Amino acid sequence: MFEVVKDLIGEHAALEQQLADPGVHADQRRATRLNKRYAELAPIVAAYRAWERAREDAATARELAAEDPEFAAEAKSLEREREELTERLRLLLVPRDPSDEKNVILEVKAGEGGEESALFAGDLLRMYLRYAERQGWKTELLDANESDLGGYKDVSVSVKLKGAPAEPGAGVWARLKYEGGVHRVQRVPATESQGRIHTSAAGVLVLPEAEDVDEVEIGPNDLRVDVYRSSGPGGQSVNTTDSAVRITHLPTGIVVSCQNEKSQLQNREQAMRILRARLLAEAQEEAEKEAADARRSQVRTVDRSERVRTYNFPENRISDHRVGFKAYNLDQVLDGELDAVIQACVDADAAAKLADAG
Repeated sequence: MFEVVKDLIGEHAALEQQLADPGVHADQRRATRLNKRYAELAPIVAAYRAWERAREDAATARELAAEDPEFAAEAKSLEREREELTERLRLLLVPRDPSDEKNVILEVKAGEGGEESALFAGDLLRMYLRYAERQGWKTELLDANESDLGGYKDVSVSVKLKGAPAEPGAGVWARLKYEGGVHRVQRVPATESQGRIHTSAAGVLVLPEAEDVDEVEIGPNDLRVDVYRSSGPGGQSVNTTDSAVRITHLPTGIVVSCQNEKSQLQNREQAMRILRARLLAEAQEEAEKEAADARRSQVRTVDRSERVRTYNFPENRISDHRVGFKAYNLDQVLDGELDAVIQACVDADAAAKLADAG
């Protein structure tokens, strides 16, 4: 492990020299790429240097303990610190998802359960918006198709980080990528007159947003764009002009529709953002399939059809079926306190990757 660390320390020093050269900053794209890699390596370098100091101090304390027993306790404390730093280094060396620092487009779609499912989709949307607010992230509604009772048949939002991640694994995709899949709810619906518990579901799709045009190549003849009048529950939600946009990506058959904005141009821009994100996700999923033996994991974020979680209202229980997480604070989770649920997925993913790495 430490041979790998020494190579990374050498890379970190070389990057530091390059970034000190004013000529490098004439090419902003290259400077950004170098800065990003430099920031990725910084925690590993810091942890290794702390590990080295603890190792040297522990060796010194052991030598002194041979003459003065009072140093024995200090030697044991330093050994424990070194073991903790060793584990931190192992975690920092876990292969990272290259999309971890990306912003995301999150889509929630009503599934089985009719109007109750649409109401649950609205609950999930509010949960994610509140979680984003707690994280200090910025959210933007891209498109929404409301149901008659105030839920959502489908809704898309952009979730963005303000500034750079404070540390590895703190990016939007790094946290929200585990949310993709089928979410099941068990509760007495508002439409149920006899108090019976119903089970319904909503689907969540989380896509890393394609930030650079270079990440997704769309040819001039790859798109078919149709415009139509937007629709909704009624009243002001229905436009009288053809402002809604439907874009079909002909090579893949992916279709994206947007009608939330009053302007056809704005709807087209939002639809293109969602399309680029879907194309990027498709390309990444294809690459992951080709390297499946290197991506064995207890937490699968690619299979969007997998039932991932159950929200049981009568018991106030939240259960994540992938990692065996269970807690009885569903009301708090729906208010945006998602960290414990997500962290259980992060820890299981890291443990699986460490096991794969041997």
